[in-house]
Amino acid sequence: MSLLHHFFIQIPGGFEWVILIVVIVVVFFGIKKIPELAKSFGRATAEYEKARIQAKRELQQIKSTENEKVGREKLEEIADTLGIDYTNKNDEDLRKAIESAVNKEKDA
Repeated sequence: MSLLHHFFIQIPGGFEWVILIVVIVVVFFGIKKIPELAKSFGRATAEYEKARIQAKRELQQIKSTENEKVGREKLEEIADTLGIDYTNKNDEDLRKAIESAVNKEKDA
């Protein structure tokens, strides 16, 4: 038990861990393979970042599409309430028609 306790006391903390990891990598892979491993790690990191950015863009695109659909549904609901035909109108024309109908009702 005291041998195990002595071993854990000797475990380095901080910068010594970096040196220990470098030594282990050199022993397992050799000096000539380290640049290849670093390049592979760099490529993997770059691919991860690209995938993360792409996923973020797709999520934003999905959210904006959902907002547009909800916006159109809301416009159609308002138009229906005001008695406006919305079947052949785009969002902008529908907004103008709703605005016009609301202004007419205010004047009346």
